[in-house]
Amino acid sequence: MNRIRLILHRLFRRPAITGPTRIYVRRIPTGVMLDLEHFLTDRLTAIADDPDLLALLLEVSDQRGTASGYDGHAPEQLLMERLLDGVGFEVPVYGDAVTALAERLRASAPAPAVIIPGQRRAGEAA
Repeated sequence: MNRIRLILHRLFRRPAITGPTRIYVRRIPTGVMLDLEHFLTDRLTAIADDPDLLALLLEVSDQRGTASGYDGHAPEQLLMERLLDGVGFEVPVYGDAVTALAERLRASAPAPAVIIPGQRRAGEAA
Protein backbone atom coordinates (compact mmCIF):
# COMPACT_ATOMS: atom_id res chain seq x y z
CA MET A 1 0.00 0.00 0.00
CA ASN A 2 2.80 2.39 0.87
CA ARG A 3 4.49 1.73 -2.48
CA ILE A 4 1.28 2.64 -4.33
CA ARG A 5 1.03 5.85 -2.32
CA LEU A 6 4.59 6.77 -3.31
CA ILE A 7 3.95 6.08 -6.99
CA LEU A 8 0.78 8.19 -7.00
CA HIS A 9 2.56 10.97 -5.14
CA ARG A 10 5.33 11.03 -7.73
CA LEU A 11 2.86 11.02 -10.61
CA PHE A 12 1.00 14.09 -9.41
CA ARG A 13 3.74 16.06 -7.65
CA ARG A 14 6.94 17.64 -8.86
CA PRO A 15 10.05 16.84 -6.87
CA ALA A 16 11.15 19.59 -4.51
CA ILE A 17 14.69 19.08 -5.82
CA THR A 18 15.40 17.77 -9.31
CA GLY A 19 19.16 17.56 -9.31
CA PRO A 20 21.68 16.23 -8.79
CA THR A 21 19.39 13.90 -6.81
CA ARG A 22 15.61 14.08 -6.86
CA ILE A 23 13.99 14.71 -3.49
CA TYR A 24 10.24 14.56 -3.04
CA VAL A 25 8.41 16.04 -0.07
CA ARG A 26 5.14 14.47 1.07
CA ARG A 27 3.02 16.05 3.75
CA ILE A 28 1.78 13.94 6.66
CA PRO A 29 -0.39 15.11 9.57
CA THR A 30 2.54 15.59 11.93
CA GLY A 31 5.13 16.94 9.48
CA VAL A 32 6.68 15.78 6.20
CA MET A 33 8.29 12.70 4.70
CA LEU A 34 11.41 13.21 2.60
CA ASP A 35 11.52 10.71 -0.27
CA LEU A 36 15.22 9.96 -0.80
CA GLU A 37 14.77 6.83 -2.93
CA HIS A 38 16.91 8.14 -5.79
CA PHE A 39 19.78 9.01 -3.44
CA LEU A 40 19.61 5.61 -1.73
CA THR A 41 19.43 3.81 -5.07
CA ASP A 42 22.60 5.60 -6.18
CA ARG A 43 24.37 4.69 -2.93
CA LEU A 44 23.33 1.02 -3.07
CA THR A 45 24.40 0.83 -6.71
CA ALA A 46 27.78 2.29 -5.72
CA ILE A 47 28.18 -0.44 -3.10
CA ALA A 48 27.18 -3.18 -5.55
CA ASP A 49 29.56 -1.88 -8.23
CA ASP A 50 32.61 -1.50 -5.95
CA PRO A 51 34.06 -4.84 -4.75
CA ASP A 52 35.82 -3.21 -1.77
CA LEU A 53 32.63 -1.54 -0.53
CA LEU A 54 30.65 -4.73 -1.07
CA ALA A 55 33.24 -6.67 0.93
CA LEU A 56 32.92 -4.11 3.75
CA LEU A 57 29.13 -4.48 3.74
CA LEU A 58 29.37 -8.27 3.84
CA GLU A 59 31.86 -8.09 6.70
CA VAL A 60 29.52 -5.81 8.66
CA SER A 61 26.67 -8.24 7.95
CA ASP A 62 28.72 -11.22 9.15
CA GLN A 63 29.64 -9.46 12.39
CA ARG A 64 26.05 -8.45 13.05
CA GLY A 65 24.90 -12.01 12.43
CA THR A 66 26.97 -13.50 15.23
CA ALA A 67 25.20 -13.61 18.56
CA SER A 68 27.32 -11.92 21.19
CA GLY A 69 26.96 -9.50 24.03
CA TYR A 70 27.30 -5.76 23.61
CA ASP A 71 30.81 -4.63 22.86
CA GLY A 72 31.31 -0.88 22.91
CA HIS A 73 34.52 -1.22 20.93
CA ALA A 74 33.07 -3.47 18.24
CA PRO A 75 34.93 -3.27 14.94
CA GLU A 76 31.54 -3.26 13.21
CA GLN A 77 31.21 0.46 13.94
CA LEU A 78 34.60 1.13 12.39
CA LEU A 79 33.60 -0.90 9.33
CA MET A 80 30.36 1.08 9.05
CA GLU A 81 32.32 4.34 9.20
CA ARG A 82 34.60 3.11 6.41
CA LEU A 83 31.57 2.07 4.35
CA LEU A 84 29.89 5.45 4.80
CA ASP A 85 33.12 7.23 3.90
CA GLY A 86 33.17 5.22 0.66
CA VAL A 87 29.59 5.85 -0.45
CA GLY A 88 28.74 9.13 1.28
CA PHE A 89 25.74 9.96 3.39
CA GLU A 90 24.98 13.57 2.54
CA VAL A 91 22.45 14.66 -0.06
CA PRO A 92 23.76 17.61 -2.09
CA VAL A 93 21.42 20.56 -2.71
CA TYR A 94 22.78 23.43 -4.80
CA GLY A 95 21.89 27.04 -5.65
CA ASP A 96 18.22 27.94 -6.02
CA ALA A 97 17.25 24.39 -5.05
CA VAL A 98 18.06 25.27 -1.43
CA THR A 99 15.41 27.98 -1.46
CA ALA A 100 12.93 25.74 -3.29
CA LEU A 101 13.37 22.98 -0.72
CA ALA A 102 13.03 25.43 2.18
CA GLU A 103 9.84 26.88 0.70
CA ARG A 104 8.37 23.42 0.07
CA LEU A 105 9.16 22.36 3.64
CA ARG A 106 7.74 25.60 5.04
CA ALA A 107 4.54 25.17 3.01
CA SER A 108 4.21 21.56 4.16
CA ALA A 109 4.72 22.27 7.85
CA PRO A 110 1.72 21.46 10.00
CA ALA A 111 -0.32 24.42 11.22
CA PRO A 112 0.46 25.44 14.79
CA ALA A 113 -1.91 24.08 17.39
CA VAL A 114 -4.64 26.46 18.46
CA ILE A 115 -5.12 26.60 22.19
CA ILE A 116 -8.67 27.28 23.20
CA PRO A 117 -8.85 28.84 26.65
CA GLY A 118 -11.04 27.06 29.14
CA GLN A 119 -14.34 28.55 30.23
CA ARG A 120 -14.00 30.89 33.20
CA ARG A 121 -16.05 30.44 36.30
CA ALA A 122 -17.94 33.28 37.83
CA GLY A 123 -15.79 35.47 40.06
CA GLU A 124 -12.41 34.49 38.55
CA ALA A 125 -9.93 37.16 37.59
CA ALA A 126 -9.68 37.94 33.89
